[in-house]
Amino acid sequence: MTGETCFLAFDLGTTTLAARLLDPHSGVLAEGRLPNPQHILGSDVIRRLEAAQRGEGARLQSLLVEGMETLLSELLRQAGLQRHRVQAAAAAANPAVSHLLCRLPADSILYPPHKPAFRQGLSLAPASLGLDLPCPFYLFPLVSGYVGGDLVAFLYACPPQAASMLYLDVGTNGEMALYHDGSWLVTSVAAGPAFEAAGISCGMPVGEGAIESITVEADSWKLAVVGDGPARGICGSGLAQAIALALQEGLLDSRGTIQAADSVDTNLSRYIVEEAGERSLRLFRDAAVDLRLTQQDVRSFQLAKGAIRAGVDCLLRRAGLEEAKDIPVVVTGAFGLSLPLGVLKRVAMLPENMLENVRFVAGGALQGVGRMLLRTEGVAEVERLARSLKPYPLSGTPVFEDTFIMSLDF
Repeated sequence: MTGETCFLAFDLGTTTLAARLLDPHSGVLAEGRLPNPQHILGSDVIRRLEAAQRGEGARLQSLLVEGMETLLSELLRQAGLQRHRVQAAAAAANPAVSHLLCRLPADSILYPPHKPAFRQGLSLAPASLGLDLPCPFYLFPLVSGYVGGDLVAFLYACPPQAASMLYLDVGTNGEMALYHDGSWLVTSVAAGPAFEAAGISCGMPVGEGAIESITVEADSWKLAVVGDGPARGICGSGLAQAIALALQEGLLDSRGTIQAADSVDTNLSRYIVEEAGERSLRLFRDAAVDLRLTQQDVRSFQLAKGAIRAGVDCLLRRAGLEEAKDIPVVVTGAFGLSLPLGVLKRVAMLPENMLENVRFVAGGALQGVGRMLLRTEGVAEVERLARSLKPYPLSGTPVFEDTFIMSLDF
């Protein structure tokens, strides 16, 4: 492969950085992920933007670029390619990460009216960012101060195939779009990092040792663990399934409260642990680990799913589609390849009448960045799509706050 050219795509998430090397025919030469190193200065974008205001902007930018360079080096190693073979490179990110990458002032998106410093895509000199690349670097356009290039990339990867379609990018920032009668309505909600199991007591990224799926068999947890070895933590998909099963089996009530063990009629009650007046759900224990979900872990997931559900309900209501039953839903983000529809139903993340039309797309934003790189008119198409997206601000509005409160219960 030493003589081959390649294209480099980044999805710069709040919690996770992902990258992919593509050949000129859309083949994936290498792919990788790592935690966003900026997390040491804040688990969410608000804390990071505030840190930038305190003079940490250069450090935040440096941390991000270091993560990108680490990913690039690993991908080149996997593919057996030299750096000078990278023919074109691009990245999609939310507005905050985009601003931090470019060392732009945080005030414009941190405070009302939350306007980004740029909207059009940017063609950047890699050296100006500290990146070692032999080609220009394109940063996807932003839609508003709360809807970013990551959503634009996801929509570009999956053009609408029906008169109405709903798109969800489930992550630390839950970005979503509704396509209806030829027009787009887009918004974003602050879900927090729970969907990626960040901030969860025994949470970890998808990787060896992560519980990715849970079922119940003969009154026992049956865990599917990445790598088939002992469990060492739980990732986002496993967390969602654990909570759905706990609800189904009566270990949690509809408000998300862990029940007393003596109130559960099955042998699953043994997974409820109470110490110092605090209850938790034990998932797995061996000599090395004791993996539990605490009440706070459940609340973190509950707040995240409530934000997503409230955002969806508000979008549908704005378009007069609350009762629509045949709208296709495309989901990407933290849950990876898929999540059983029964789980989505049990945790009430989406309206029940839409569940039969859900399709999961792995790495939707990354796919969109790659598609743009490989198409002759890719940049023009992306810019045109971004201009067609109409922002619908929800954060802090009474309609969202009321809907959010109603969306918290399972």
